[in-house]
Amino acid sequence: MSSLFAYTLLGLFTGAAYAIMASGLVLTYTTTRVFNIAHGAFGMLLSFVFWDFTQRQGVPTWLALILVLGVVAPAIGWFIQRFVTRGLGEGPVSVALVVTLGMLVALIGLAQQLWPPEPRALLPFYAGTSWNVGGTYVTAHQLITLLCAIAVAFGLYLLLSRTRIGTAMRASVDNPELLKLFGGKPDRVAALSWMIGISLAALGGILLAPVVLLDYYALTLLVINAYAAAMIGKLKSLPMTFAGAMILGILESYAVAYLPKDGILNSVRAVIPALFLFVIVVAMPQAQLRIGQVKGIVTAPLPTMRRSLGSGAGLLVVAFVLINAVAPNQVLLIGVAATYAIVMLSLVLLTGYGGHVSLAQFTFAGIGALTYAKLDEPNLFGLAVAALVAAGAGALVALPVLRLTGLYLALSTMAFAVLMDKVIFNADFAFKFNGTLAAQRLSILGMRIGSDTSYVWFMVLAFVVLALGLLLLRRGALGRLLIAMRDSPSACGTLGLDMRWFRVGLFALSAGIAGLAGGLFAGLRGTVGAADFLYFQSLLVLLLAVVFGATSVTGALLGGTALMLLPEFQASAPEMAGLLFVVIGVGAVLLGRDPNGLANYLFKLGRWTGGKVAPGLEGRLQGLLPRGGGAEPAATGDVVLEADVESTMVIEKVG
Repeated sequence: MSSLFAYTLLGLFTGAAYAIMASGLVLTYTTTRVFNIAHGAFGMLLSFVFWDFTQRQGVPTWLALILVLGVVAPAIGWFIQRFVTRGLGEGPVSVALVVTLGMLVALIGLAQQLWPPEPRALLPFYAGTSWNVGGTYVTAHQLITLLCAIAVAFGLYLLLSRTRIGTAMRASVDNPELLKLFGGKPDRVAALSWMIGISLAALGGILLAPVVLLDYYALTLLVINAYAAAMIGKLKSLPMTFAGAMILGILESYAVAYLPKDGILNSVRAVIPALFLFVIVVAMPQAQLRIGQVKGIVTAPLPTMRRSLGSGAGLLVVAFVLINAVAPNQVLLIGVAATYAIVMLSLVLLTGYGGHVSLAQFTFAGIGALTYAKLDEPNLFGLAVAALVAAGAGALVALPVLRLTGLYLALSTMAFAVLMDKVIFNADFAFKFNGTLAAQRLSILGMRIGSDTSYVWFMVLAFVVLALGLLLLRRGALGRLLIAMRDSPSACGTLGLDMRWFRVGLFALSAGIAGLAGGLFAGLRGTVGAADFLYFQSLLVLLLAVVFGATSVTGALLGGTALMLLPEFQASAPEMAGLLFVVIGVGAVLLGRDPNGLANYLFKLGRWTGGKVAPGLEGRLQGLLPRGGGAEPAATGDVVLEADVESTMVIEKVG
């Protein structure tokens, strides 16, 4: 009984820290309709700032707390609301998710750049001070955490129910335009909410840092715990959010105490928050979240089939020349780029065409790689089986959340990715912990593709075939239906279209494409392991797909190449590793509202170049033509400009 009391008490202290972080998340969401996935990253960054103040600068602890919680955090919150998230809640949920994901990656990169990796520790408050309560020692830090949670709960209650600004906050949730008519200022209310929310993220991070250490990823991804607690309150009820945080803390504590220390259940202890989140998301599908208004997305120009085939053939030729020209070790890098590009093609289908956000695409690639490595048939049949198994996993993820859209759907895929990474991929029947599986090269009609150059060229061929298939799908009736369901699901529902099962099929097809990439990747590497498919990779895949264009095949190709080059740049210049994350994150923030990404600017450049250069070239050509009978009549020899595969311009005769 004493041990049960001890673990309950420990769980309450842990839940108190989760409650502080979750309350800030709920506050910003309810007032601005922006679900801040980067909430934990802000807590991580400000924990490092607090450590820097106290350990490196020698600032007294009480003064460092005032500076971080009362100056630095509110300033960051004001800046984010003013220049990053302003008006974001009125757009599609996918845009808000991408922008906040960009902030998450940028903050991790910024922390790595400012504080390079090395062992650091943030001491608990009043270390060494503790009291015996019922046979259990309670530290001063734990008691301070619990008192802070109570103070935050009471303070938010007074703010929202007893003050004029709190009334304005609640009014801003319901109807910001009506608040303006009564003299309110929704932007000022939103800024204050973000200032308080970031301060609470900082407080939660500082209180948790002595427990989980100052680690970029551990502190950042603790926000999953805040997600789970916030979902209990349906992202609007602070009392329910606090209750959910306490329940989660106790569940984690009991899991540490009573789950077996070996076997698959041992891995479950590390994913209690993710499992809790997934169960809550599935169990409460009826909750209606404010996920932004439906607005159409201007899609990248659709190429003609002739130009698609020509561009695909051109890419194969360029790949053949490049593969045979570069050094042998660089050939494999081209194959890795092809793998990433195929995974991003799955996002072109799911996000670019379908409008749904998945945070588990690289997990599906891992399922495909695991299936391929386990099979005794490394041929086209085995590759197809790997894709089908991944597609089945995608359908299984979509099935429990048939009634969910937007934010719920994205969070369920994130929880699934964490569960797969921490439990399944590290289980004995899978890759095993820090283990690897051998995989053989693909064989076609009994002929094995043994050389690196041939195999990588085959991977590029697979990318071209899949890309042409996607463009063919987009051009047909199914593609038009996808765009219609993305832009106006309400109108599609009015017409009697059953979008739920259509979404399951879309998820399955997208996961199958990612699984195919994983199978090809396994054959390329020869050995694959759980470390190759960390769920953080899925975040990078999504961000780079958006940065380079999630609605076009060109964006997938450019994004896959960029993701391949990222670790190479980081290895060649370790001092710039964090800065590259910052560039990716900032790029996602800047381009998050335009899913066509950088590829769209390339298309515009092509149109501008064609419009400026082609007319001059036409005039010169006409000037060179003889005036006599050798010239064609103008009526049958007009020269016009026509948009090609990616909206570049070509000169074409018509007669």
